[in-house]
Amino acid sequence: QVQLVETGGGLVQAGGSLRLSCAASGIIVSISTMRWYRQAPGKQREWVATISPIGTTDYANSVKGRFTISRDTTKNTVYLQMNSLRFEDTAVYYCFCGSGDGYWGQGTQVTVSS
Repeated sequence: QVQLVETGGGLVQAGGSLRLSCAASGIIVSISTMRWYRQAPGKQREWVATISPIGTTDYANSVKGRFTISRDTTKNTVYLQMNSLRFEDTAVYYCFCGSGDGYWGQGTQVTVSS
């Protein structure tokens, strides 16, 4: 059974930083394509970042240069380091694995105060 558990969200002032974690079980993150998505109030869920099995990364233009996706294979965990946070980064952040329906975590709330 696949389980993805996100932690690390919280309230932060604009310009601050947070690191989100996605602890995985039932899959091996080092051989999986892992993604972060977010959903702001009243908006559709949007893709944020991807890390491939070979370690290549990709980012949405809105977060490029500010966010970094990484993984720790010893902990089977994926991270999202978020720097220079903006009010518009406020959202519930989700970890995702797979394609199509795939597997979703329960989400973690990030709130950036202006």
